[in-house]
Amino acid sequence: MSEPVPLWLDCDPGHDDAFAILLAAYHPGIKLLGLSTVHGNASLDKTTRNALSVLAAIGKHGDVDVFPGAAHGLCRPAVPATEIHGESGLDGTSLLPPPPPERLAQCTAAGHPSAVDAMARALRACAPGTAWISATGALTNVAALFAAHPDLKAHIKGLTVMGGSVGDGFTSAVMGVVDGKPRIGNYTQWAEFNVLIDPEAADAIFRDPVVSAKLTLVPLDLTHLVLATKEVQELLLYGPPTERGREGRPREGRGRSDLRVMLVELLNFFAGAYREKFGITEGPPLHDPLAVAAILTGTEHEIPFYDYDVKSPEGKNRRERFSVEVVTEGTLDDAREHGTQTGRTIVKLLPPGSEGVRIPRGLDIPLFWKVIEECCEKADQANQKILAKPAN
Repeated sequence: MSEPVPLWLDCDPGHDDAFAILLAAYHPGIKLLGLSTVHGNASLDKTTRNALSVLAAIGKHGDVDVFPGAAHGLCRPAVPATEIHGESGLDGTSLLPPPPPERLAQCTAAGHPSAVDAMARALRACAPGTAWISATGALTNVAALFAAHPDLKAHIKGLTVMGGSVGDGFTSAVMGVVDGKPRIGNYTQWAEFNVLIDPEAADAIFRDPVVSAKLTLVPLDLTHLVLATKEVQELLLYGPPTERGREGRPREGRGRSDLRVMLVELLNFFAGAYREKFGITEGPPLHDPLAVAAILTGTEHEIPFYDYDVKSPEGKNRRERFSVEVVTEGTLDDAREHGTQTGRTIVKLLPPGSEGVRIPRGLDIPLFWKVIEECCEKADQANQKILAKPAN
């Protein structure tokens, strides 16, 4: 059996980040090195508190260290996504525990290592060509890491990013319409939120020839295929009918555990926004854990991602790679009020055999959801053990 893949998770919890943390913490093929937080779905203070709360909810608060990172973009102010994620960044459930006080005090103490320093130390401790970074928020921390420690570009195995969008029928995903015109982005007509709030950081990473050759980009075109349908929500609440010796549970009542109910409540909180903005009615998409799942490519735990165009004559025989640039001109107000393309990712297919950014067009969606449920089961078991311990 191969060694688990070392992973550093940089995130901005955020509803879908909760699932990314769950997957990174409990997948048997992943060794979670640590977790850094960044501005994005909420302020840095809130995303840090949310990360600690999610770790507590899944029984990992004593095992995974959290390191607060950038509170704003490289040269832009923070822009919280309150209309999608609520004031806290994780609105929609009363089951999320508060951050454990001792862990909160630890990670916000004056002497606590910075996110960049902690990332660098953890990645250097891994053998060259083994560790991954998954970034599911703004790319400010990752850009700062590579600026301060450029040798780590060659040292890491790869980088996965949830961000950006392609458009123009890149996949069959519903992207929505704005003022009668097809939408490409989610926060504006043209731009995806994670890239828009720090386009300079994203552009620096996407243009870097060393990083881009080992970068997997998970855009909206892919994440909008992975919907938490009614059937998926039942799977998460109650588990599979009968599998691997586990007895099926009646699909009634609120769910098998508070954790499972909490996760489904988080999913449904932003379902309304996706119905209204994108016309996605089957269920909300799950963005961030796809960036974590993508690091398993080439391992025995692989969840297949498809980096070819089924519509092209070559089909599976042509591995696609892309160049990606970011529109950095303009302000957020320009983009929201005047329709400028600030934050848009400009994606171009490279000639066959070229090295560049991997942007999958699809994945094994049933297997992905199966793996997410298996991680729920592992978290349930861990929480049961914690509750069974006698109080001090």
